[in-house]
Amino acid sequence: MDSPDLARRARPSPSDRHPGHAGSGLARLAGLLADDTRALFCLALLDGRAWTAGELARLAHVAPSTAGEHLDKLVAGGLLAQERQGRHRYVRLAGPSSARLVEELAAHAGPPPAARSLREASANTAMARARTCYDHLAGRLGVAVTDALLEQGLLRQEAGFAVTAAGMRWFGGLGIDLGARPYGRRPQARACLDWTERRPHLAGAAGAALCRHALEAGWCERIGTRRALRVTGAGRRALGELLGLTGADLDGGTAGTSGTAETAETSV
Repeated sequence: MDSPDLARRARPSPSDRHPGHAGSGLARLAGLLADDTRALFCLALLDGRAWTAGELARLAHVAPSTAGEHLDKLVAGGLLAQERQGRHRYVRLAGPSSARLVEELAAHAGPPPAARSLREASANTAMARARTCYDHLAGRLGVAVTDALLEQGLLRQEAGFAVTAAGMRWFGGLGIDLGARPYGRRPQARACLDWTERRPHLAGAAGAALCRHALEAGWCERIGTRRALRVTGAGRRALGELLGLTGADLDGGTAGTSGTAETAETSV
């Protein structure tokens, strides 16, 4: 007679018994991010830009061949999209849904490890103050802008965010016609949980359009080569006039540290 231990070892797993088991797809997706290097790649790509495989390898301090193996898995799993130009391979997040998944998982993962150097601390400060989250504004800046839009009745918050009629006119005043843009299945507005503030900021088509306008109008500029942003003098004036935001709203409790943070090479 077989022993109970042998019987248990011979018993098939749920995925063996049902190859199309409902949990198998979720398990595969979770496995893609269950690696420090692959997770770091995805966080870096939240800047919304395309990176070369070599740039990501240098970021993670891994060999190009190792980076290539990780990227193959992320592309095959649908989290990343790639294109080749000559001998260069460029990768980016596959779309807003991939960015939302990464950002929200980062929010649930808790705060990052303590900074190990002044340079790293300055970079973290800059990221917390203002950054892009794929293609919309995040950090204290993103949350402050979202709060102001809600307070002025330009957004409403129920199950999620929605742009009000007054908000449509406000965006129109910036030259952004939310009603005429073909967004496909992307929502006009949605809430994205901010991983540093632990509160929602505006995402969706409206969030992307506002971020693009802030960069094109010179309200914000990128710091270094990553996601951190700095609000310019023109941006402070515009955000003050349009949304009533002050320096305290934009800087939080970090006044006096901007000189260091803005010159640091920001981390992901």
